[in-house]
Amino acid sequence: MTQPDFLTVSRRGLLIAGAASAAASSLPGDAMAATEPPATPGTVPTARVTIDVNGKAHTLNLDTRTTLLDTLREHLHLTGTKKGCDHGQCGACTVLVDGQRINSCLTLAVMHEGAKVTTIEGLGTPRQLHPMQAAFVKHDGYQCGYCTPGQICSAVGMLDEVRRGVPSHVSADLNTRPVLSADELRERMSGNLCRCGAYSNIAEAITEVAGVAT
Repeated sequence: MTQPDFLTVSRRGLLIAGAASAAASSLPGDAMAATEPPATPGTVPTARVTIDVNGKAHTLNLDTRTTLLDTLREHLHLTGTKKGCDHGQCGACTVLVDGQRINSCLTLAVMHEGAKVTTIEGLGTPRQLHPMQAAFVKHDGYQCGYCTPGQICSAVGMLDEVRRGVPSHVSADLNTRPVLSADELRERMSGNLCRCGAYSNIAEAITEVAGVAT
């Protein structure tokens, strides 16, 4: 005997219906009532965010999933900050947010409402280089130069951490201000990779700016 179409249910359909029913029954009544209806297909969730970048405030309407890196490069056209691995492993996208160095590919722009962001473009100018930029030029701390913006921003943030007494994994005493030894420098800059292998020159540049001998 042939069953009516409305009684014909595939195994896949039955499993989906069962899972949906179980999920719905696990929610309290208030939560189910507060659940918003699904977004219309094709719509993009956006938010208005204001960020101070290199001393200038920018107000943008962004897809809430937009990373800080893509905001800088694609919306503000500050392409000095590089997209390398896009997984927070190479450090090419390092910028300073409220004075602290972060991987801009791992954070969303909407998380930094009102924050002060400094990119490589905001550290110095061709006519008036930041001391770290000048030291990189002097010691040839780059070859292809792709990682250089992230290296410089990270080095600036790292020296500030040392001055504030922030320890690292190799600091011998967590209760005293760390000394920027060769081991400290290598550990603190280990999140910034240079495929050209200019590490020794980079270390010399940072050491000169720090005013210590390795």
